[in-house]
Amino acid sequence: MFKKITIAAASFLSVITINAQKNKNSQVERPKLVVGLVVDQMRWDYLYRFYSKYSNDGFKRLISKGFALNNVHINYVPTVTALGHTSIYTGSVPAIHGIAGNDWNDKETGKNVYCTTDENMQPVGTSNTKVGSHSPKNLWSTTITDELRLATNFQGKVIGVSLKDRASILPAGHTPNGAYWFDDSSGDFVTSTWYMKDLPEWMKDFNAQNLPDKLVANGWNTLLPINQYTESSPDNSSWEGLLGSAKTPTFPYSNLAADYLTKKDNIRYTPFGNTLTLKLAEASVEGEKLGEDSVTDILAINLASTDYAGHKFGPNSIEVEDVYLRLDQDLARFFSYLDSKVGKDQYTVFLSADHGGAHSVGFLQEHKITTGFFGEGMEKNMNDELKAKFGVDKLINAVDNYQVYFDRKLLKDNKLELNDVRDFTIKELEKDPTVLYAVSVEKVQESTIPEPIKQRIINGINRQRSGDIQLISHDSMLPPYSRTGTTHSVWNSYDSHIPLIFMGWGIQHGESNKPYNMTDIAPTVSALLKIQFPSGNIGNPITEVLGK
Repeated sequence: MFKKITIAAASFLSVITINAQKNKNSQVERPKLVVGLVVDQMRWDYLYRFYSKYSNDGFKRLISKGFALNNVHINYVPTVTALGHTSIYTGSVPAIHGIAGNDWNDKETGKNVYCTTDENMQPVGTSNTKVGSHSPKNLWSTTITDELRLATNFQGKVIGVSLKDRASILPAGHTPNGAYWFDDSSGDFVTSTWYMKDLPEWMKDFNAQNLPDKLVANGWNTLLPINQYTESSPDNSSWEGLLGSAKTPTFPYSNLAADYLTKKDNIRYTPFGNTLTLKLAEASVEGEKLGEDSVTDILAINLASTDYAGHKFGPNSIEVEDVYLRLDQDLARFFSYLDSKVGKDQYTVFLSADHGGAHSVGFLQEHKITTGFFGEGMEKNMNDELKAKFGVDKLINAVDNYQVYFDRKLLKDNKLELNDVRDFTIKELEKDPTVLYAVSVEKVQESTIPEPIKQRIINGINRQRSGDIQLISHDSMLPPYSRTGTTHSVWNSYDSHIPLIFMGWGIQHGESNKPYNMTDIAPTVSALLKIQFPSGNIGNPITEVLGK
């Protein structure tokens, strides 16, 4: 009798085990957490320019353990922050996803529109409406973060963090659990009522630590002895900008703590802005319990201090090199944290950039490379020419994003045809020696502009939000506001060639020099997670990375 019961029990347990195994096999296999690291203004060559000074556990870990794609480009213009983050997470381009620039001009009202400003939203965590009244309402397409939320019936969590509002809001999409950005007026991270009515307790606790004050307390000096920064120009170079109260662009920046108290945005231009952001990322993992259950979460991180330092000092400065060497250490610590908290083989990381950056004009001049400033006085000069031709002043409302916007109301009131004014303007612009091409946005397809520039213009022109004429400058021509440091916006490789590395769960090890686009990132993540592609996606999964 006992033997019969034992056999029956064993059979019953066997059935349970088989059913459990079947249920396990029926689950879609996904990583516990996806971490998107977008390093602002990171040129692809920074991976190898500073390679000998990187540790084994930061950038080198990504390269040695992950899959590095060495020929990834941005497939639209202009190459600026809001577009980069949006295109990475939507797999789409400005013509479709609606984010036509960091800001643009409304064609009907002529007013400037900032990409994430939303006057219907109230700030949360600050009383500053300019800082806090933001949302993703101007974003037309869904993101991979939206698609994860939809695929998991909103059980998978999404958090976006950045010093910049747009670089937190746009990657996090329409439906995240939170998006947070830095408030220069208080030194705290804040959000808006699009996401919540009050900051979560974990965020209040994080802000209460006053980490920015602690990070800048000892000033900023080089991580290594300064004579080891052999990849950079001399410390006091004429094309570098000044930080805070510093009289020269030289180390050490001993007044940083006092400068931060005077103007809190000074931390943005230092490596400590990245440190602060990654500390917030860790607090997000803890506070939201990211990666703790069987439902995949996404943490979208923008590391913005690389961009601020690039704009301030230029790519060839010791300051920028030091920012990357310190970021390398911060990444090593962050990966170690994820290993212990989520599990070494349980999360997937991708690292990329929203755009690159040009060499400084002064640097190029010193080394006899053709350069100069593009479009100096262009708007005023062209308005003078248009007034002489058509008898109406200020027909050009703005020159922004390398695009010319005409004042629609003035054209209508004076019974002027847009085509006539535009054609005349193009002929005059083509006389400018810094202009390579000037083309009507409606006639790009039939123009003689070569590929890939033509397609990048088409991808970047949003019918409702972009200007009337697209300008393409000669190589290495920077806008006149960049007399020190650098900027970005153009199709050239220094702005469009970006790093892309995947590492972790579901990722093959290797590297490739095959051509890919920024818009291939989102469908690759979607394929990894087995979720729907974002609604405006035009990219394709990078099968080399996934091994299938």
